[in-house]
Amino acid sequence: MSLYNCLRCTQRAGVRQFFQCRSYSVPARAQNAAPNSQTPTPKSSCPADTVLTGLNYLKNQPPVLALPDEEYPPWLWAILKPKELEDDGPGGRKERLERRRENKQRIRERNFMSTQ
Repeated sequence: MSLYNCLRCTQRAGVRQFFQCRSYSVPARAQNAAPNSQTPTPKSSCPADTVLTGLNYLKNQPPVLALPDEEYPPWLWAILKPKELEDDGPGGRKERLERRRENKQRIRERNFMSTQ
């Protein structure tokens, strides 16, 4: 759940909570660190036991609560990373996707120029 959704949920409930959120900037000491050092796993933007409104759509059910970060599966933290496709030769999946992307961009440019 994003920070925006957490804040929106807490504002709807009339509760103002201040908590630390996930940021994507690199601290100064981490820039000087060795490149082989492991990157820490990101933390969720909601603390544990935060009521996540809008996720419970069934009537007469208990509210959905945020879990501690350790209870979420490890793949969840990597889901927003872009997919890296391996180069599997001519006519492979990576080449097909690149060709489709180029064709879509060429169509967009042609359509844009035809409206000018």
